[in-house]
Amino acid sequence: MNTYKNPYDPIKIKAAHKLIAEFKYDLKPLEKGYSNRTLYVNIGKNEIKSKPVSEQMKEIFTGGRGFNLKLLWDAVNEDTKWDSPENEIVIAAGVMGGVTQYPGTGKSIVCGISPITGAPVDSNVGGYFGPYLKFSGWDAIEVQGIAEREVIVFIDGDNGVVKIYEAPEEAINSHLIAEQMCDIFADNEQEKKFITTVSSGIAAEHSLFGCLNFSFYDRRRKVARLKQAGRGGLGTLFRKKKIKALVCKYSSLNANSNNVSDLDTIKNVSSKYHRELYENDDSQCDMRHVGTTHLVEIMDDYDLLPTHNYKFGRHENTNKIASPVWREMFTQGIPDGCWYGCTMQCAKCVDGFTLKTGPYKGDIVSIDGPEYETAAAFGANMGIFDPHFTVEANFYCDTYGIDTISWGTCMSFVMECYENGILNKERTGGYELNFGCGEEAMEMLHQMARGEGFGKIIGLGIRRLKQKFIEEYGADPQFLQDIGMECKGMEYSEYVTKESLAMQGGYGLALKGPQHDEAWLIFMDMVNNQIPTFEDKAEALHYFPMFRTWFGLQGLCKLPWNDLEPADNAETDEPAKVPEHVQNYVDIFNAVTGKNIDKEELILQSERVYNFQRVFNLRLGFGTREHDQIPYRSVGPVTIEEYLSREDRYDNQLKDKWNWDPTGKPVEERHKKTREFREDAYRKLCDAVYNRRGWDENGVPKIIKVKELGIDLPEVISVLNKYYQNK
Repeated sequence: MNTYKNPYDPIKIKAAHKLIAEFKYDLKPLEKGYSNRTLYVNIGKNEIKSKPVSEQMKEIFTGGRGFNLKLLWDAVNEDTKWDSPENEIVIAAGVMGGVTQYPGTGKSIVCGISPITGAPVDSNVGGYFGPYLKFSGWDAIEVQGIAEREVIVFIDGDNGVVKIYEAPEEAINSHLIAEQMCDIFADNEQEKKFITTVSSGIAAEHSLFGCLNFSFYDRRRKVARLKQAGRGGLGTLFRKKKIKALVCKYSSLNANSNNVSDLDTIKNVSSKYHRELYENDDSQCDMRHVGTTHLVEIMDDYDLLPTHNYKFGRHENTNKIASPVWREMFTQGIPDGCWYGCTMQCAKCVDGFTLKTGPYKGDIVSIDGPEYETAAAFGANMGIFDPHFTVEANFYCDTYGIDTISWGTCMSFVMECYENGILNKERTGGYELNFGCGEEAMEMLHQMARGEGFGKIIGLGIRRLKQKFIEEYGADPQFLQDIGMECKGMEYSEYVTKESLAMQGGYGLALKGPQHDEAWLIFMDMVNNQIPTFEDKAEALHYFPMFRTWFGLQGLCKLPWNDLEPADNAETDEPAKVPEHVQNYVDIFNAVTGKNIDKEELILQSERVYNFQRVFNLRLGFGTREHDQIPYRSVGPVTIEEYLSREDRYDNQLKDKWNWDPTGKPVEERHKKTREFREDAYRKLCDAVYNRRGWDENGVPKIIKVKELGIDLPEVISVLNKYYQNK
């Protein structure tokens, strides 16, 4: 249980509520995974209504991310900016979302026009909100408008009513408001498990990469825990709309709340997977003890752990932030699933942590994570090898509503700028921001929350920081472009990609920006050499983004797919795909819906939504080849220092890979040649991927392709015609 110096009064908070709007609806059971309606809430106009879901919408967009994108498309226009009133936050669980038998079915998918990129963004998150929303009777919720005053939207799935409250007294920061919502909307301690909340935090108001926190109540710890929809700045959008919380209450969960077509098949497939997990997890990724932090030492071993703003791939102090350290800090022995029935139990928690800085100094709290991405970003990338710093910064990023990946990558960029003289103490407000400066980094985070100082400036994100440093400080544009680890405006997640051309494409070609949830091909490409040609890489960059898109259509977590494998998976024809688990998903989808798709139709479902999202990008002025270009540090060594740190590797590649003899050549010439060859390889990769996906040489889907996929809706063709009318 969290212990606060300044406890709140839930009675006083609730008494200050003012009911603004109310909407009653009929409660009815789902039909094979669908409620067949979506919820529309306009907090600017205080309007609430139900929208039907047509069979065509289900056929084309499937669910989850697909529904979100279609609802968002219909709500906005080509001139919509992230802070326009018509921009929406759209949340859905997906068709298989909420199934309690199979691990990883508790994901929610969130979409909106991103503050950090200006394009449509999707972000996935654990917690209970998506499933509870669906079981309350809604396949998705879209929230539009900007409220005049702070509001809470409450979905009462027990009584069939949706309410908008003016809410002046609640906290904004997530660790507090999530618990306040449990105290206010639950009648007793036992009912708190029926309450789930979406919130952000005060720093999201002062940055462009605010995150959303989705809560789930931990009955054993007696605390509302938080999972993050981190990417794309949707927490910033949330606070722009003056939303304090979206709250859903649902108390009637049962083994067949999805009202599926064939529950026995789901039970049989799930039982087999659970046995596999209990038998193999300890010897594979050990997710139940260390979660995703098992990756820290693996990435370091393979020279892939981002270190000092991605300059290097390993560090001698990595053992200080490796998984054995986290295993000791995480509470063991308490089930840690973020949705019912998930035996993977990877939602790790640090309990009884006393905060040492900031407004909550002295409070004793439970903190979720860190995940690998946070451990890597706050550790090696910033050069801070202190797990206690990582945990405290993790807590404050969460409660303040800040994406840990973007903040960690921004701080790493700022630190390299400081060490290169682009920044100094005068420009940072008196703070030394070298690599390894943990106290100063923490102060930047607190400044961001207060909306002041250089910390607020960091919240602009790398793309805008580059422009600011060029215009105000006379920094070299090429150097900043090379080291600024962003693409499409979004900061990179935490993998070094210099030796994996396929992973460079996985980041650069991702629709929303460089996030690894589209494709993680480093081991296939760099370690195992399974995709040696451009065509092989293009095929991987077709299949894996499409397969991973399917998780977003269904409301699924990706970790049960390939962070645990059958014992004989290596003996299969396509071990990287984990074919037994792919078939599990096909079987469960069919069992939920009563359909009879196969693994090829699975990919086709995703292709429809993926290409629709690419067209959506085009509609808003993005989505062509120029937006798929990546910083050179993602491709190769920017500095001579980097080249010399792996001199033998780069020299041998010049000779063996590109047939250019480096013998006796000055390092500057070898460095330049390496860049020429590597950048040319990335251009050829883009050509191959565009061709495989059915896009033209500029990355625009061909009209024949969208017709083949059945997404040749008039509004889609209208967008594409603008790109093809002059050809």
